[in-house]
Amino acid sequence: MQAAQIFNDYSKKKNEEQFHITIFVFFVLTYKFLKMTIKLTGILVLLASFFSAYGQTEVYRVNEVFNNINRYYVDSVDQKKISEAAIIAMLEKLDPHSSFIPKEELAEAQTSINGSFVGVGIRFQIIKDTLNVVATIPGGPCEKLGVLPGDKIVKVEGNNIAGIGLKNDEVRSKLMGELGTKVTISIMRRGQAQLLDFTVTRDKIPVHSVDTYYMIDKEIGYIKLNAFSKTTVQEVQDAMKSLKAVGMKSLIFDLQGNGGGLLEAAHRLADEFLSGNKLIVYSQGRAYPREDRKASKSGMFEKGNLVILTDEYSASASEILSGAIQDWDRGLVIGRRTFGKGLVQRPMGLSDGSEIRLTIARYYTPAGRFIQKPYDDPAAYKKDITQRFLNGEFTNADSIKLPDSLKFYTLNKKRLVYAGGGIMPDVFVPLDTVSVTKYFSSLVQSGLINTFCYNYVNENRAVLKTNFPSFADFKKKFSCDKNFMDSFFEYVKKEKSDLTFNEEQYKVSENVIKLRLKSLVAQDLFSSNEMYEIYNEDNEILQKAISVLKSKEYDKFGLDK
Repeated sequence: MQAAQIFNDYSKKKNEEQFHITIFVFFVLTYKFLKMTIKLTGILVLLASFFSAYGQTEVYRVNEVFNNINRYYVDSVDQKKISEAAIIAMLEKLDPHSSFIPKEELAEAQTSINGSFVGVGIRFQIIKDTLNVVATIPGGPCEKLGVLPGDKIVKVEGNNIAGIGLKNDEVRSKLMGELGTKVTISIMRRGQAQLLDFTVTRDKIPVHSVDTYYMIDKEIGYIKLNAFSKTTVQEVQDAMKSLKAVGMKSLIFDLQGNGGGLLEAAHRLADEFLSGNKLIVYSQGRAYPREDRKASKSGMFEKGNLVILTDEYSASASEILSGAIQDWDRGLVIGRRTFGKGLVQRPMGLSDGSEIRLTIARYYTPAGRFIQKPYDDPAAYKKDITQRFLNGEFTNADSIKLPDSLKFYTLNKKRLVYAGGGIMPDVFVPLDTVSVTKYFSSLVQSGLINTFCYNYVNENRAVLKTNFPSFADFKKKFSCDKNFMDSFFEYVKKEKSDLTFNEEQYKVSENVIKLRLKSLVAQDLFSSNEMYEIYNEDNEILQKAISVLKSKEYDKFGLDK
């Protein structure tokens, strides 16, 4: 069926014989046109390549099956549905990362890569079947019109959306759209008797790949990156410029949970840390010769202590960056073993507007490491992270067993590193499982921590702003005192009576529960930047990195500075 799509411009005829006659005529004409400039042998090679690629029996067999289903199956057939199922099944036989994206899902799938989407510019939360505005995006359409945090959107284009079981994807479909188009929303606002109508013109809304950046102390800067997109390098450059302006000498670059993105973004970002023309990454595949990507310009942080934070969800572009930094002994990798994705995908659009992302190459770190974990067993591949936990790898570095065949050495200091199954950190940090009780997990999974904090801020916003005019005041003075916690537990009991208070488990998890509450209040009162600054107080990997830098343990590795 894909062959038919490829040559759809040449022939619209469904009859297979007529189709191939058309293709033959096309190549005869092409031959006559080219024979004066290209040797006959070249044409024969071209024809051989064409029919080798598209004239195989297997392609015809797929078309035969599809035609037989379409003609003779007992019931009517949704052709789109079965063709997409066939495409997905084909790609699944290749590797875990070749994938199909339907036309309807493509725009959302490209959001994190493009660094923007078209919408109305709000951060929202659905509470009790009602769409609540948590915050407006600075400079976005809703902020410009005067939509406020705490507003409830109850109608879109005059149609009620409250109390109908609204889901997140439905919100996006109603509020996102084409650039410049308009959508009318009706808002219920505290203190207003009537609904407020706003006609919002959809615009490009930035999706930032830098979650937050700030100074940990007078010399240590911190940047957290959530993805590698088209805007990533500029965002990181802006963050580093700001941090260096206030005295940053050491940098902690957080890639925890970062699933990757654009290879080019990883290459350009690594160039900010590596000097000269050092190799950053190289890739090669059956149809793609080796391609080297090197440092080529003067970066913003080629000197100074550098720490990369990773965990089991750091993947792809995150591993390219951390692998290059580690291989050149430019900085330390601290945390846990990364995901282990060493395959490169290329987007390929299909005629109906859908897309496949096909694995076209493997990538290798500067020392020659291929860090892709085995995927010959698809079921085991999907459960790999869980199996690592069960094997004790998250809590004990000695549980990680890698064969000698995967041993490599860094390029300058000849430190031992490993290929296969991700990037092994230079400093291992075990997962803190002590404070994560069943009671704490139940609270998090219920979503009640989030909704309580949203309601608390919404109901007390004026008082909170008066008491804590700046984030510095809030961070220093706000506490989850007895009155605050009593209100929280009363709310939990009211909303979820079966979530029984467990005093013993609460005492174990008390600090992390209070920290999460305080961080989410900060998010709703200020922004997600401030939320991270508080929540990171319990980030064991970050805290270890701070300790390594402050205790001068970093210097013991003898890294390049």
